[in-house]
Amino acid sequence: MSLLKAEPSGAVKSLEELFAIASAMEHEAATRYAEIAVRMRLEGNPSLAEVFERLSADEQGHLDSVAAWSQSAKGQNPDPTAIRWKLPEAFDDEGVATTDPKLLSAYRALSMAVRNEERAFAFWSYVAAHAEAPEIQDAAEAMAHEELGHVSILRRERRNAFHAERRKLRAGPADGTTGKDLAALERHLADLLAPLATRVAPQDSARVKGFADEARRHAQELDQFPIALPGNLGRGTPPDDPVSLAELLTDLYLEAGDALRNEEALARVQALAGRAIIRLAWLRADLPELRRGEG
Repeated sequence: MSLLKAEPSGAVKSLEELFAIASAMEHEAATRYAEIAVRMRLEGNPSLAEVFERLSADEQGHLDSVAAWSQSAKGQNPDPTAIRWKLPEAFDDEGVATTDPKLLSAYRALSMAVRNEERAFAFWSYVAAHAEAPEIQDAAEAMAHEELGHVSILRRERRNAFHAERRKLRAGPADGTTGKDLAALERHLADLLAPLATRVAPQDSARVKGFADEARRHAQELDQFPIALPGNLGRGTPPDDPVSLAELLTDLYLEAGDALRNEEALARVQALAGRAIIRLAWLRADLPELRRGEG
């Protein structure tokens, strides 16, 4: 399933239209991030305001780059009237604009930004795949490559935010946590996925059951051969949403991979991280649709 909420309703026919679409998308993102930043400041959360101000400035920089490319290629700024069809929704603030700032974090803000860039990447990949003219395909592929670069940068920043937030949550002695904590999270994920596998279509049931079985195998492995992890994972209640829990596990494996120096343990946690990333990608893309189709 595509990261896009809906496929574009038409094909891009000219570079003028492509630049106009890119400009509109970057402008919306820059504007929405700026609006959220203003709200964060008004409601007394300057640190988050700075995150959204930087995101808005980044999008404004992308917008300026599109304008410069349009000037270089066509001798004019992007023209909104060149867009012939309704653009699919590529930006989603995921409720951040109305959420109580006390419930937000830099990690959540950057996670939302990552997903928006991933949607933009998916959009331009779609445009490239359906382009009829080579120059449109080349330009769309260049746009997709740019968005992929943005994803990489934001994911790195999100990892830094994750590290910072985990350090704040550490309440116990810094003598390391065992993989049994991860095992409990894997078992919780299996418990969430197993009932779902009985309620979805047969062609999807096997995949969901496979992820539940895999999570139990991960838990057994971590119980039998614990991995010493840096710091303390915290003792909060784990999320009851499978996608959120799968993302938490992915980040925990990646965090462990950043810190471990023992080659054998590092190889094991990297293998776990690789499988967790594949699992997360599928659950994030397909699970919401499966839930809508239950019953």
